[in-house]
Amino acid sequence: MKIYDYKGFPNPARIRIALAEKGLTHAVEFVTVDVPAGEHKRPEFLARNPAGAVPVLELEDGVHIAECTAITEYLDHLDRQPILTGEAARERALIHMLHRRAEANLLDAAATYFHHATPGLGPHIEIYQNREWGEKNRERALAGMRYLDQVLAPQPYLAGERFTMADITAFAGLAYADIASIEVPADLVRLKAWRARVAERPSVAHA
Repeated sequence: MKIYDYKGFPNPARIRIALAEKGLTHAVEFVTVDVPAGEHKRPEFLARNPAGAVPVLELEDGVHIAECTAITEYLDHLDRQPILTGEAARERALIHMLHRRAEANLLDAAATYFHHATPGLGPHIEIYQNREWGEKNRERALAGMRYLDQVLAPQPYLAGERFTMADITAFAGLAYADIASIEVPADLVRLKAWRARVAERPSVAHA
């Protein structure tokens, strides 16, 4: 298998964490796509992912799988022992619900702010910006942080008692917030403690 990504960016980090959690890092070849230089928008990469985004998983038969959720699902089920996306119906539903909320209301919101209300990746890539929309998404990202802080009140991880895809996505969302200079409010002590605990996981440090 091959992973097309750019190490250090939040979305590629999501898959690197998942690979490490599943013990599959050794099983893939990483191919660097120079995102700051716009390589992800060139025809040769768009042939792999028309959305022009990393990461992309390439299987041995040449099939390409994009979108972090889909890639994580694939990797998690290779050994038929899903630990990141859930096994029983209730567990899967809770994980996917919290994952989607973390993705939409934190990671995507912080990314939208970064691309629309800051210089982003530069004028050669940010060909359209709407600052008002970007600022609105900054508010949305902060609201998402507050929601996740509340979710963590009765439990150590977002979907319950163990680390899952929802935690990976939220951690990457906070990384995107850092890039966009959106600070976690000081009163969100549960979210801050959760982040510090997750950062100590070997898979996260490796990513």
